[in-house]
Amino acid sequence: MGKNKILQKKTEQTKEKRSNVMEKAEQRQERHPLGACIVTKSVLNKTAKLKWIFREYNGIGTGWVVLGDTDTQEYINQAENFSMVDFTVLAEIEPLVMRIFYMPAGSDLEFCCDETGKYFVDTRTGKKIREVVKHPVQAAFEKNLRFLNKENYDVLFFQNLFRETKNIKTVQMGQGDFPTGSVVLADPFAYLGNTKYQTVLEKSIPKGSYAVELSIMHSDLVGLRIAAAKLKISDQQSVRYEIAMPKGSTIADFNKPGVFSFFGVDTGLACFCDESLAEKYAEFSNTWHKEHGNKNIYHDYFSRLFEDSCKNTPDLQTVSGGFLLWNLPQSSEKIPMFSSGMGDGIYSAYWGFDKDNEIVELIIPFMKPEYF
Repeated sequence: MGKNKILQKKTEQTKEKRSNVMEKAEQRQERHPLGACIVTKSVLNKTAKLKWIFREYNGIGTGWVVLGDTDTQEYINQAENFSMVDFTVLAEIEPLVMRIFYMPAGSDLEFCCDETGKYFVDTRTGKKIREVVKHPVQAAFEKNLRFLNKENYDVLFFQNLFRETKNIKTVQMGQGDFPTGSVVLADPFAYLGNTKYQTVLEKSIPKGSYAVELSIMHSDLVGLRIAAAKLKISDQQSVRYEIAMPKGSTIADFNKPGVFSFFGVDTGLACFCDESLAEKYAEFSNTWHKEHGNKNIYHDYFSRLFEDSCKNTPDLQTVSGGFLLWNLPQSSEKIPMFSSGMGDGIYSAYWGFDKDNEIVELIIPFMKPEYF
């Protein structure tokens, strides 16, 4: 089975899993508390059917308030006619409320049932809501996935990734070493040093040591994240970008069958690495596993180093650490490792060129900050 088909199959399986999860939630097979909501007793004791549901700003618990189809103004004016229950209790009465649970504060809905089935109507717009409203994080995550890995983007997009704002800060994490200039992109704990799965780039850079800059995003939605990583080759200004193709391929091969202009992440981390250092890393990893049996190289070796890194810049990393400039134990050479945005996935890198068509930088975008 080709890689494209494998990715397609994974996507279909993921969609099926999500569908099954929502179906179970609607059928109340999930018992985890979701937070308090306010419901009239007529709905709870089933003398009235759920009819109106709205979400208050700064409301109690989830902010959801539910009224029945026979509730009068006089009835709802009496505080004793309301009860505070977990949202799961409401879902026991009408499972379809799970579909609108993540709608924002200010939502005002009518529950309807006709020959076409059950659905909600937005009372402000008249729009019928028949599909599941996704969690804001899930919606942003999926939108981000659709945005990534295109052939190219506007120059301004790359520049804005590293332009400091209220929510974006940049950090220089140190210099990575490139003794051959052959650049590898990989998940350091899943694929680095594996010649079959790491991505070696077609274009190379001059031998040397280069600064790595990270774009750190402070998001109210998803917390502290690394939005992008940059390998700075020179001080010249980039005037154009193109996707970094794997060895043996050129930009003309983008999207051709069997050509994959991305690298995979399965442990939530990525790195810039020289091809020769990737080989040394593989030797280190193999030796470590032989000496430590079934232990996990991240949890039992690297996690402490990441935590120590966090102590140096606690306002730019999570407590478990977001980036690490790692020294190979058998040499003084360094490999920069960093968190990959929202975690696992596939990511592409992009070469930046100056006005003389010389390579200036290599950028890996993990997130579009506006989505989060």
